[in-house]
Amino acid sequence: MEFVVDASMAAAWILPDERAAATDAVMDRLDRDTCRAPSLFWHEMRNLLLGAERRSRLPVGGASAFMVRLRRLAISDLGAGSDAGTLAMAVKHSLSAYDANYLSLALVNGRALATLDRRLAAAATTEGIAILGPLAGP
Repeated sequence: MEFVVDASMAAAWILPDERAAATDAVMDRLDRDTCRAPSLFWHEMRNLLLGAERRSRLPVGGASAFMVRLRRLAISDLGAGSDAGTLAMAVKHSLSAYDANYLSLALVNGRALATLDRRLAAAATTEGIAILGPLAGP
């Protein structure tokens, strides 16, 4: 199965205090499934890791070290996606353009979405997109 991963899910793979069995199960899929992310993902992860380092959730230099680890994971870049698709999803579901970008790419490419963002997961469910992780339905 192919899936799109967002920064909230990947953060749980990287930040020790956010790890859980359900998020680890999604990371384990990287060995057998194709994982994709928009180009935005890498910027969000840099920002998230810098913030974690600044708040001492990571050691000094941890942001760089964890970016190296993240880049080693089998995550393919889907590019920026469609402006029209992203904006349409943002308006329809009252999402930020950032979150709507993940949703639009999952929708257009017919992929599941791995996220820990409740609003994004709800929007994806409305669009008929399967959710991976702890927010997946029964």
